[in-house]
Amino acid sequence: MKTIDELLAEGVSGKRVFVRADLNVPLAGGAITDDGRIRAVQPTIAKLAEAGARVVVASHLGRPKGAPDPAFSLAPAATRLGELLGADVAFATDTVGS
Repeated sequence: MKTIDELLAEGVSGKRVFVRADLNVPLAGGAITDDGRIRAVQPTIAKLAEAGARVVVASHLGRPKGAPDPAFSLAPAATRLGELLGADVAFATDTVGS
């Protein structure tokens, strides 16, 4: 696996870069109570985006049993990441199934 510095040295402009991030943040009533994990990954995503990459971030939140559960949505994390980046962050709501 390449480091962020190796990727940037090779050039990422115009490329999609997949970032697997640990955004399993604590929520209370749909609000993030500690955004430390989001703040930790923000510099990496910002560096890639500033270098011209199209960044795709994947994560999970909790362990829903059998079916999607809105209580485990990463939408609040996407919103907070957008605030930290100062940019819109698109959020995919349909990632399972055909």
